[in-house]
Amino acid sequence: MDSSAPQSAPPSPPPATRRRSFLASDIVRLSILTVAIFALMAALAPARFLSAGNLGSMAFQFPEFAILALAMMLAMLTGGIDLAIIGIANLSAIVAALIMAALAGPQGTGAVAGFAILVAVLASLGVGALAGLFNGIAIGVFGLPPILATLGSGLVFTGLGVAITGGSAVLGLPPAFAVVGNGSLVGIPVPLIIVSVLGILVALMLERTALGLKMRMFGTNPLAARFAGIDDVGLTVRTYLMSGMLAAAAGLVIMSRANSAKADYGSSYLLLSILICVLGGINPFGGFGRVSGLALAVLSLQFLSSGLNMLQVSNFAKELIWGSLLLGVMVASSVQFRRKAG
Repeated sequence: MDSSAPQSAPPSPPPATRRRSFLASDIVRLSILTVAIFALMAALAPARFLSAGNLGSMAFQFPEFAILALAMMLAMLTGGIDLAIIGIANLSAIVAALIMAALAGPQGTGAVAGFAILVAVLASLGVGALAGLFNGIAIGVFGLPPILATLGSGLVFTGLGVAITGGSAVLGLPPAFAVVGNGSLVGIPVPLIIVSVLGILVALMLERTALGLKMRMFGTNPLAARFAGIDDVGLTVRTYLMSGMLAAAAGLVIMSRANSAKADYGSSYLLLSILICVLGGINPFGGFGRVSGLALAVLSLQFLSSGLNMLQVSNFAKELIWGSLLLGVMVASSVQFRRKAG
């Protein structure tokens, strides 16, 4: 055998292996970043940042925008985006608040309050599902670009909320509902339990079901997914329907924490949810991402936000920081993804 003959290059790893390697490296970097931010903020304000009160407060704060980030994640995994999540969250919460106020009111207790809360929660999730269905049909059936369809529908949902309430907050919720956003169960904040359960369900759906696989395939290569027999219209509708229901769940948590519902609550959470997704390794072009990365990104930004509050950084400066981080992370993740894909 001629030893001088050229030898063939080793085969490149299959796409699934490359995807696992890409995600694993993201998780490692995110873990380091989370620990670094925590250590930095603890060093800058150790007495306040590491206090039991501050750590407990953070556990109540981040679940509401973490649930919104889960909703955004589903849309981004399919190569889309859902800019209507805040409008859906507030409209769903307004409907729930009106039902609770009508059926129970602030004096409602016992079975009356329980029935009112049950009906209100179901109605809120129903509104979220209908709003998500509207977005899914606009994008999947009529072919509208996700960014334009959800931007427009978000304004519509916000406008409906303002029209229903006249721009004022809906009050008169039964005291029992405050447990959803402010209560604890065996020492664990209820909002933390809610976001943990939802996160596990979303992770199982994405990693262990055919629907999750189809969402990733469609996000990675829509044309190839269609040739593989995936119903892209049905997939898009289901994705945005789930996103709408998650947004409604976030609206319920926000309403419980504020003890009221209003059309402009959580307006800063839209940028934050996008930033969390991108920082958490969700590819803006679709197909890649894990709930574990999203969780680490949530913790990183919560630590950073709490530290900035203690340093008395203004909300305007924080918006500047979030926007700059979003641009920087998107550029870095795009470059990294292209290198890995190549």
